Amino acid sequence: MIEDEPNLVTFGKSQHVIIDVFPFSIEIYRLEQDKTWTLEVVDHEGTSHVWDDQFTSDKDARNTAIQAIEAEGAIAFMRGDNVIPFRKS
Repeated sequence: MIEDEPNLVTFGKSQHVIIDVFPFSIEIYRLEQDKTWTLEVVDHEGTSHVWDDQFTSDKDARNTAIQAIEAEGAIAFMRGDNVIPFRKS
């Protein structure tokens, strides 16, 4: 018996922001059965930055993203030392 894939719930206020002239996408989501939210920020080159911490509310996740981008600036997400590349097959 194949179980159904869980539904992905997205935060309706996920948004695109411009910081230091660079666009970022803030995505907040959780699996339907989960109580905590995942935060992902995608930079202008399509690189995904996912927080290890889970958030108890979607608003907490959004506020954390905005604060991190404003405090660290766009360059902090683009410097490359905080990205773990996928292994090439």
